[in-house]
Amino acid sequence: MLTISEAVDAQVDAAHHKVDLLRTPGVFLVRTMLAGAYIGIGVLILATAGGPLDASGSGFAPLVKGLVFGVALTIVVVAGAELATSAMMILTQGAVRGAVRWGRAAVTLLATLAGNLLGAFVFALLVHASGVLAPGTAGGATIASMLEHKAAESTGQLFVRGILCNLLVCLAIWCAARLTSEGAKIAVVFACVMVFITSGFEHVVANMTTFSLGIIGGLPGATWTEFARNVAAVGLGNTIGGAVLVGLAYVYGSKPVPARDGSPAAGPDASRTAASEAAPIPAGTTTPTVGTDQAAAGAIPTAVGTIPTAVGTIPTAVATPVAVGTPVAVGTPVALGTIPTAAATIPVAAGTDRAAAAAPR
Repeated sequence: MLTISEAVDAQVDAAHHKVDLLRTPGVFLVRTMLAGAYIGIGVLILATAGGPLDASGSGFAPLVKGLVFGVALTIVVVAGAELATSAMMILTQGAVRGAVRWGRAAVTLLATLAGNLLGAFVFALLVHASGVLAPGTAGGATIASMLEHKAAESTGQLFVRGILCNLLVCLAIWCAARLTSEGAKIAVVFACVMVFITSGFEHVVANMTTFSLGIIGGLPGATWTEFARNVAAVGLGNTIGGAVLVGLAYVYGSKPVPARDGSPAAGPDASRTAASEAAPIPAGTTTPTVGTDQAAAGAIPTAVGTIPTAVGTIPTAVATPVAVGTPVAVGTPVALGTIPTAAATIPVAAGTDRAAAAAPR
């Protein structure tokens, strides 16, 4: 799993990519239309799977709708497409970090919404032509009921439901960005989407397909005026939920936290350094002083026995230097390093018993 800081960095890169993609209008249009159609797939499966449950009055209808709708956002994530609701979070993070300009981010978001709308409308045309949601079908009745409920909601309710919806949608995208396992990404997307659909929150791109189906089919409550009111209120709410509650929140949450002892600041979720996790030093190894250069410290021989310890070792206390070859009495201290290494024996005073000189002291 990526840290929060790493995930924000990845989102900033994604924001830069989205803005650059707009420089190739054809590619941008195709990717935004695909996202609108993919979310439309969620509306389709929601109606066809939940319609029979609605008709029977089952209390499990909202839960089933929420469970199946997750396929829509999963396709967007896995297949790759440009969705406006997730762009609200990503572009905000890129603008706050300075990777893209605010004006350029706003233009990119509006262009994404337009592409999503076109893709949703084309998909609705195809679904209408197929007849799977025609009047008289359970799915068609569910679409008609959804439109009636949306028309009955106040503008304030639409706005707040839009905030709550995109809080969950952007959490799904944010969590998926942090995860490195494909299975975990899919699981978290389904979980977050299930909550917002089951709770009855409002998603601006999903509503594009719903209203398009209603307008094409001439359903009650599906008027261009109502469509515009819904897109404006829900779209603004989605922007607040995605840009502020998730996007800005995690940019702020990725800031370094000062340490208590005044040491350099560390990230809120920074892992411990390799040095702090190093294995214990084996017994007999000389431990370098804090701040000592590791290479230099490693040059110190540490093997037991490298320093002569046998009884009878020549004393090394600093004394008057003795010229090479000058006889010295046994036990006389000599300066360290004054004895030539080539010498095999140390001259002793004349008449001194050599056995006594060699005896341990």
